[in-house]
Amino acid sequence: MSNTGKKGKPRKGTGGHGRKALEGRGPTPRAEDRHWAKDRRRRAAAEAKERAKARPQRRRPAMPDGAELVTGRNAAVEALRAQIPATTVYVAQHIEVDDRIREIVQLAAKRNIPMLEITRPELDRMVPFDTIHQGVAIKVPAYEYADPVTLLQDAISRAQVPLFVALDGVTDPRNLGAIVRSTAAFGGQGVIVPQRRSAGMTAAAWRTSAGAAARLPVALAGNLNNTIADFKRAGVFVIGLDGGGDVQLPELDLATSPLLIVVGSEGKGLSRLTAELCDAIVSIPIDSATESLNAGIATSVALYEVSRLRAAAE
Repeated sequence: MSNTGKKGKPRKGTGGHGRKALEGRGPTPRAEDRHWAKDRRRRAAAEAKERAKARPQRRRPAMPDGAELVTGRNAAVEALRAQIPATTVYVAQHIEVDDRIREIVQLAAKRNIPMLEITRPELDRMVPFDTIHQGVAIKVPAYEYADPVTLLQDAISRAQVPLFVALDGVTDPRNLGAIVRSTAAFGGQGVIVPQRRSAGMTAAAWRTSAGAAARLPVALAGNLNNTIADFKRAGVFVIGLDGGGDVQLPELDLATSPLLIVVGSEGKGLSRLTAELCDAIVSIPIDSATESLNAGIATSVALYEVSRLRAAAE
């Protein structure tokens, strides 16, 4: 081929400068040899992780009255079935209606809970940023806690043998809900939670209580150890549940007496100061292959045994 351009005019050559480009880059390296690609991906993943850590966390704007929102169709149905004290049901406009939405509408109407239809962007702004609301949310007011000493005095005035449960470091609201349910089932008069480092009566606790929270009061103790001391001065015996207790639950002599059962956290158990205030540390005999019971189950077992021993003594 001649080195000519249009109309046969001579065309200037490249002097061989483009020859290397025409030769290509050679054969593609094997995957195990392409270490730079792995390093690049590894660096990119590490950088993305660091950016995620540095990114400011987006939180749900706090509701001015301390209320809480239960979001999602399943959660909303469960909350209304559990008699959670909802004050408003929010439903997004033009949502697809299924059996859950129909039941939400029926339960809300039965309890005369106001229902508001709002736009989806409005609902998006109300709920947590990382929450999928499925077009429905329920507003739950802040829980009104009772006073522990007042609950004790009320039980005594009604000629009841006091039976209370106090939580020491239990932070899972589902455990709290389960304990409320068990306390109500076995004749207790209330559950006591400390103001700090403890689960509170959130929507999750309400749902787990399966309606018992509507019947059994939960009291708030500013200082749990001071409250325990108040109960002891009023003639109430205090027992702590712990796997290493020196008294086996079936051998508990204090079951028929006025009683406060203190439950520690699943990981750390009872705190040292709280354990020192207890009249007895009680353990539940379990199979050696099982390390421990969680707070909710341990409390249920203890309450059942106390209830059984009291019934046998009558």
